[in-house]
Amino acid sequence: MSEKFRRIAIVTGATSGIGEAAARLFAASGFGIVGCGRRADRIAELQRELGESFAGVSGDASEESVIDRLFSRAEERFGREADLVVVNAGRGLGGSVSTADLSELQDVFNINVKGALLLMQKAALRMVALQEGRFPEKAADIVVVGSVVGRHVIPLSTVYGSTKFAVHSLAEGLRREIGPEGVRVSLVEPGVVLSGFQDAAGYGQDVVQSFRERFGPLLQGEDIARAILTIVSQPPHVHFSDIVVRPVRQDYP
Repeated sequence: MSEKFRRIAIVTGATSGIGEAAARLFAASGFGIVGCGRRADRIAELQRELGESFAGVSGDASEESVIDRLFSRAEERFGREADLVVVNAGRGLGGSVSTADLSELQDVFNINVKGALLLMQKAALRMVALQEGRFPEKAADIVVVGSVVGRHVIPLSTVYGSTKFAVHSLAEGLRREIGPEGVRVSLVEPGVVLSGFQDAAGYGQDVVQSFRERFGPLLQGEDIARAILTIVSQPPHVHFSDIVVRPVRQDYP
């Protein structure tokens, strides 16, 4: 089965939003995908819909055992090492420094920073070894999903933004570490993407409506998935290291 698929991809947060859209687009592009999400029912649905292209792992992407399972599942299902990892799992938290509900802070940092770092580290170690003797004939990619609020501080989500500032710095640090070894590390910074993210972050319908009025039409998960596919489809020696994707009318952030 290994030769049937162009790339083998790991995608966290694959059960909704950007992650689900990326998994679907990868499958349509001839990739094998290992997708992770907390909702076992959604993982099962994706397995039914995407068939042999998709292997699911249900669990929390901030846990090391779950991350290890993603890599072993790729080899079990597809017979070879993953050469593409999308670090996407995360959650929002509305509020400024003075108003954010800090009772949720640990959960947000666990998934947005700790989980992202664990996955980036494990992917880096495997991909550097994978690229020995392969580069520049073949590509290996780590794509990190950040946010425009990881480069611009806004009161609406300052605490959440701080986690994305951290992730951006980790992605750039990793790029400098392993780019010379033939592994591409790319950061994608979406603007306002309409998904279940807003509900989970505690943004009310009035906030979402204000986004629609000020910035609409808003981005969908599929828009970011296409940007990711563009990044990983470049020749192995070409690197799009940092891409910002906004709705046309979104002037800030």
